[in-house]
Amino acid sequence: MNPIVLTIIAANVLMSFKGFNDRYFFERYKFQVGPINAGQRIRLLSSAFLHVDISHLLFNMLTLYFFADVVLWGVGPLNFILIYAVSLFAGNWFSLKRHNSEPYYSAVGASGAVMGILYAAIMLMPHMGLYLFFIPIPIPAWLFGILYLLYSIYGMKRQLGSIGHDAHIGGAVGGYAIMLLLRPELLVTDLWLVLLMALPIGLLYLLEQKGLI
Repeated sequence: MNPIVLTIIAANVLMSFKGFNDRYFFERYKFQVGPINAGQRIRLLSSAFLHVDISHLLFNMLTLYFFADVVLWGVGPLNFILIYAVSLFAGNWFSLKRHNSEPYYSAVGASGAVMGILYAAIMLMPHMGLYLFFIPIPIPAWLFGILYLLYSIYGMKRQLGSIGHDAHIGGAVGGYAIMLLLRPELLVTDLWLVLLMALPIGLLYLLEQKGLI
């Protein structure tokens, strides 16, 4: 395993298990709108290394593990870190923007950062096969990306479950944007992909402008 990926996974595991066993630690470093707006900006970073339970941690770390090599191969280790970091903060920034008037809104998890890595991998290998929920056959990665982002927009609008759909969307958009900055040739070689992946982002913008979400 690449040492960068190993370090990220280890940090998530250590922070998460500390949070599992120390409620004060968990509450002190989770994402929560009120304390963040009061100046505790460290929560924008620390919350991305905490998880609700082992299954939450395992899902995020496995997703990171499966797609990290594609991104490392495509853009190198330093840019991998850049994508992870930008997506992490993009996910939390979007959550903060969406819930800014809800001081008790809270969340944890690496989902925003991991979604950024996933979307970067899709931009690099749009035709790899991925499974979506309970569909038993693989679908092209580019289609998976579009459908998952549409589902996240729907989930955010309907407030489905306890999933941080906002962070997923912000992270995915962060990964998409940084990949275009790092690999601008995609605008020439894979313009169809760039435009298709932008459709859910454009839909999100229109819905926000009309006050529908």
